[in-house]
Amino acid sequence: MKQLFAIALVMVAGFAMAEPDVARHQFTTAIENREPVDALTDVMNVNPIYYFTELKDFQDTTVTHRWLFDGKVMAEVAFNVGGPRWRVYSSKQMLPEWDGDWTVEVVDQSGVVVATDVVAISIE
Repeated sequence: MKQLFAIALVMVAGFAMAEPDVARHQFTTAIENREPVDALTDVMNVNPIYYFTELKDFQDTTVTHRWLFDGKVMAEVAFNVGGPRWRVYSSKQMLPEWDGDWTVEVVDQSGVVVATDVVAISIE
């Protein structure tokens, strides 16, 4: 019985010590069944564009997608993370005058950037 209790205690301690992780993050043309349909590195005439993030062990926190164009914050979308594995996405409708490099930063509730991606966008 003591050995079983010790194993259970170690399992609980290991779970409690799990470090938050951004398992996946990417630009995509669409989301279907909470999953990205593709991964984009350059975007031509895709509107809107989506940004997908899979979070692990961020439960009971807030995570934000910060959209930047030419270093200027264009949008911030906050998510309340409700479980140990949480998938979120945000989207941005692009205007033709916003051609260029876009960055999305994934920011934890402490303000730390935990993931970032850049994509070149061209809208005609």
